[in-house]
Amino acid sequence: MPVTLDNKLVIAISSRALFDLGESHQVFEDQGLAAYSEYQVAHEEEPLAPGEAFPLVEKLLRINQRLEGDARVEVVLLSRNSADTGLRVFNSIQHYELAISRAAFCGGASPWRYVNAFGCHLFLSTEPEDVRNALECGVAAATLVSSRAASGADDQLRFAFDGDAVIFSDEAERVFKLEGLEAFTASERASARKPLEGGPFKPFLAALHELQQAFPPAEAPIRTALVTARSAPAHERVIHTLRAWNIRIDESIFLGGLDKADFLRAYQADVFFDDQETYCRSAGSHVATGHVPHGVANDPR
Repeated sequence: MPVTLDNKLVIAISSRALFDLGESHQVFEDQGLAAYSEYQVAHEEEPLAPGEAFPLVEKLLRINQRLEGDARVEVVLLSRNSADTGLRVFNSIQHYELAISRAAFCGGASPWRYVNAFGCHLFLSTEPEDVRNALECGVAAATLVSSRAASGADDQLRFAFDGDAVIFSDEAERVFKLEGLEAFTASERASARKPLEGGPFKPFLAALHELQQAFPPAEAPIRTALVTARSAPAHERVIHTLRAWNIRIDESIFLGGLDKADFLRAYQADVFFDDQETYCRSAGSHVATGHVPHGVANDPR
């Protein structure tokens, strides 16, 4: 039988998210593709420095060490490099002893086309266009915001999510954007027991929840938090929605419009996903942050 990635949590990551390719990318910007290729080949034995998502990937792969039998977490590299220029990336993977063996090197083309073929639950990149295309293919995806924030010190992997347009659809957020807070509050109160439709990150959250079930609750290596600008009474619909989905969120923080950054730092998030760039910029100085270009807040019209 052919090998499959079924029953695994599959994360796709771009080479520029995993490693710091700033210096070589500058060569590409200033001198072109030929000079970039020569630079990468000349330096292919020099390990690249870790990038934005490196700590997250380390923690993800460490989960496999705590499970008996086959690995449950798979990280796949999706890169615009060619296999030739990408050799430095794979040499760096080996240098840091990361258990990553699958990759697509696309020779300058966008790699998002392979997210469904690999069965990915999440795609992390520094290229907004690739992220938008992956979202349109039904895969949770985010553009990593530059940050010098450190990952949490312990092995527990802490994900934090905004609600509307990320975990949930943007149906409620549209009411708020188009009609204001009073109409939003009235609509959510009236629909308190009507579950929201799923957003782009619902399948990823469900996959995390399934992986959590492999561990006793007190020993789970993954923790999840909803960090939302909602407040009472708009909290009730969120709770009923998660119940209807049969998905557990470990922590729920209803901020009523307060800035999220301090709460994310207190939670010690390894990564936070939000659809609104304002919140991403604020959070990015405290935690690794992924912008999700989805929903009414990202509608150019």
